[in-house]
Amino acid sequence: MLKDKTIVLGITGGIAAYKAADLASKLTQAGAKVETIMTEAAKKFITPLTLRNITNRPVVTDMFELSSEWSVEHVALAEAADVVVIAPATANTIARLAAGIADDMIGTVVLATQAPVIIAPAMNDNMYRNTVTQQNVAALKKRGFTFIGPEYGRLASGKIGKGRLADTLKIIEVIEKVLVKKADLEGKRIVVTAGGTQEPIDPVRHISNRSSGKMGYALAEAARDRGAQVTLVTAPATQPIPDGVEVVKVRTAAEMKKAVAAAVKKADALIMAAAPADYQPKAVAKSKIKKESRESLTLELVKTPDILSEVTGDFIKVGFAAESENMVANAKKKLRSKGLDLVVANDITQADAGFDVDTNRVTLIDKKGKVAELPLMSKREVAERILDRVKGLMGKK
Repeated sequence: MLKDKTIVLGITGGIAAYKAADLASKLTQAGAKVETIMTEAAKKFITPLTLRNITNRPVVTDMFELSSEWSVEHVALAEAADVVVIAPATANTIARLAAGIADDMIGTVVLATQAPVIIAPAMNDNMYRNTVTQQNVAALKKRGFTFIGPEYGRLASGKIGKGRLADTLKIIEVIEKVLVKKADLEGKRIVVTAGGTQEPIDPVRHISNRSSGKMGYALAEAARDRGAQVTLVTAPATQPIPDGVEVVKVRTAAEMKKAVAAAVKKADALIMAAAPADYQPKAVAKSKIKKESRESLTLELVKTPDILSEVTGDFIKVGFAAESENMVANAKKKLRSKGLDLVVANDITQADAGFDVDTNRVTLIDKKGKVAELPLMSKREVAERILDRVKGLMGKK
């Protein structure tokens, strides 16, 4: 599993730094190529010589160290990594990574790498529970970073609390899972939809909804990071266009249906995270409707195309059910009526799991009636859970 994998191990300045030697040793024994980066503070707790002897590799302690094989091009180490592990990660390091600061080698590598990043925090429990630290952790999770720990137990201060570095074997287990997941969708084609469609009333106005596109974009990025070839069919959304995916921009439900029908011809899965409008004006005014010319405006609406029902093929089909009442019952009904393999239901009345937020709390329901309620988590984490299920469904096809 770890043989011949390049693992960049970042060690920061906390008392738990001494445990990084055991982690580096076990990774090296498993056949991994461990490239170690140490901050100046880390060297106060453990020496570079220790890590050099354990890994049989030079230790990077300075971005501008001329003797380092990585000194000419700082991003070379980032590009070589199969996974980046920061263990232990102090509150300061987590804050700097969340802010995108790259004035040391760890910050540079994390900012430049396309490899998955695992962070194992270790600090005083009050520092970990501090609102600022929790916001920084949440920001990094949203970017797709994997966290392990900290664990509850006796801390360096003698206090009992949550702040201990995760056990070495647990960290290695997470590394293995992340490496497997990194490419588990390689060779697969996945179509993801996102955003809320806009159905024109006149050249200026339209009917739309509150969808931000965050969930769909998180799915597209997660599928890309797991090796899939991704087509993102997106209605107008608030998110930046992700790199490394094919993007098809649409505006109306009819345009989305046409784009999806074309994209799924060679697809292994369709994940409809978009919020297409259910209705559209029957007639669209050719010129702007003037407010001064009428006291009221009456629109006759007709149904838009039902993309999930009308687009068919030999692929896994996943739909979303945003409900305000009877969530599970309505989601099951949608699963059956639209021929879905999996439906993702969420209660849009919850402030932390509805529109325009970075978190979600969903329930996954499959064709066999299995219901899995997920706790509140970032939309990126939700995306990973959905893709885990999609991967499993692909294996049964």
